[in-house]
Amino acid sequence: MKYDLDKHHRRSIRLKGYDYTAVGMYFITICTYQRNCLFGEIINSEMRLNQLGQRVDACWQRLPFYFSNLNLDAFVIMPNHIHSILV
Repeated sequence: MKYDLDKHHRRSIRLKGYDYTAVGMYFITICTYQRNCLFGEIINSEMRLNQLGQRVDACWQRLPFYFSNLNLDAFVIMPNHIHSILV
């Protein structure tokens, strides 16, 4: 999907001049390609992970083993994206 100014009205929320390599807490969102629902589905207001969603969860939980300065805070998997707070 190409960026179309008429459809996409996003503006950067990054602080000008802020060093994003600095220590801190960062809220991130990672979306699937073309927002395909790959990680499971919501049933009765509850996210039910499929096999791929379970794999994403397992891999995410192991990130601090690979990055010793990383701490995981809140984390949620949705059908087509994940949200997390990284410290």
